[in-house]
Amino acid sequence: MASGTPIIRQINWLALAFQLCVFVGLVYFFQWLQVGAASLSAIAAYLVLVYFLRFFLAKYHRYGMLFLKRSEFEAAIPYFESSYAYFQEKPWLDRFRAVFLLSSSRISYREMALVNIAYCYSQLGNGSEAKAYYKQALQEFPESGIAQAGLNAMNATGKE
Repeated sequence: MASGTPIIRQINWLALAFQLCVFVGLVYFFQWLQVGAASLSAIAAYLVLVYFLRFFLAKYHRYGMLFLKRSEFEAAIPYFESSYAYFQEKPWLDRFRAVFLLSSSRISYREMALVNIAYCYSQLGNGSEAKAYYKQALQEFPESGIAQAGLNAMNATGKE
């Protein structure tokens, strides 16, 4: 089921290379264990590992994205706020997300949370809250192209 909600993925190629190394390491591990179909076992182990890590460590973000994709913006906001607070308390987890979450995202979970909150508020017609969150994202992440584009769009349409 495709939604009309734009989802932007920015890839950190170094993190993707790390994931490939983890996968290759799993293949060699299963070969060392002399498991038949070591590649298939490595694929299964990698997918379980990624799901397990993201299920528990990024659960608020996951729930927020679930509601965002369903266009349930009001329901998504508290989950993104919880995600922001969680990664604010654990900045090392967000900074090293390629290792701990096997995430190849170039932008941090905190930045994603802020721009997603802003987007949700803009979709709910609350332009002032949306602008405040885009500005907060730019304050914390000055290079955030997503936040800058969102703020520019808000300013161009004159939404308040």
